[in-house]
Amino acid sequence: MSLLILILALLIWAGAWRLNVVIANGRRADTRAAQLGVPAIFGLTLLILWELIVRGLGIPLVILPPPTMIADRFMGSLPILWADFVQTVVKGALSGYVIGCLAAFGTAILVDRSDFLKRGLMPVGNFVAALPIVGTAPILVMWYGFDWQSKAAVVVVMVFFPMLVNITAGLQETTTMQRDQMKTWAASYWQGFWKLRLPAAMPFVFNGLKISSTLALIGAIVAEFFGSPIVGMGFRISTSVGQLALDMVWAEIVVAALAGSAFYGLIALIEKKVTFWHPSQR
Repeated sequence: MSLLILILALLIWAGAWRLNVVIANGRRADTRAAQLGVPAIFGLTLLILWELIVRGLGIPLVILPPPTMIADRFMGSLPILWADFVQTVVKGALSGYVIGCLAAFGTAILVDRSDFLKRGLMPVGNFVAALPIVGTAPILVMWYGFDWQSKAAVVVVMVFFPMLVNITAGLQETTTMQRDQMKTWAASYWQGFWKLRLPAAMPFVFNGLKISSTLALIGAIVAEFFGSPIVGMGFRISTSVGQLALDMVWAEIVVAALAGSAFYGLIALIEKKVTFWHPSQR
C-alpha cells in the first residue's frame, strides 16, 4: 500500500511538472493567467502530495495533520481565528509597524542633517538590530504589560532600525552634482528633500517597508509567547502545541501566512505605482 502511494505521488508530481513546463514555455507564457497558473498548480500539487503521503503512510496526526483536517479546523474555528487575527495583526503588529516606520522616518531626517548622529547612532542601531527577539521580548512584555501594547513595542524595536538604515541609505542615493544643482537654483534643504532626495530614496524606503512587514508579524507572534491575554496567534499556537492540537497550530499558521502575504503584496503594489520610473519596475 505504501509503495502504491509513493508511485501515485511520483506520477502526480511528474504530471504537474510537465504541465507547468508546457505553460511556462508556451506561447502565452507572458500572460497574467500563465503567471498565476504556474504557482497555483505547484501549490495545489504540494497539497495533494501532502494529503496522500500523510493518509497513505499513516503518519500520526499529532506529527503532521493532512490539509483536509487543517481546512476543517480552519472553517470550524473562524470566530477564534478572527479574534486572534485582530489581537495580533491589527493591534500588535500593525500599530507597532506604523509607529516604528514613522519614528524611523523622522530619525532618518535628523541623521541626514547631523554627522554626529550619523556616526554615533548607526553603529548602535546595527547592534540593537542584531539582538535576538527572544531576549528583548520578555523585557518589553514586563515593561508594557501583557496586552497588545507590549507586542507593539516589540514590533517597534524590530522594524525601527531596518527602516532607519534603508531610509538613510536612500537619502544618500542622489549624486553630489544633483544636490549642487538644487543649490544653484536656491532651493532650501526641504525643497531639495521633497523634490529630489525623497523621490530618489523611495526604492530604499519600500525595500525597508517590505522587510519590516514580515518582521512585524514575526515579532508580534513571538512576543505573545512570553505573556498574553487569552487571545492572540502566539498564545493560541503555544497552548495548542501543549494540547497536541496540531491542526489548530497549522490553522493559525495559515492565517499568519495569508496576512503576511496580503500585507507584503499591498506594499509591493503601492511600490509599483509610486516607483514606476525605477528600472526594477520596468
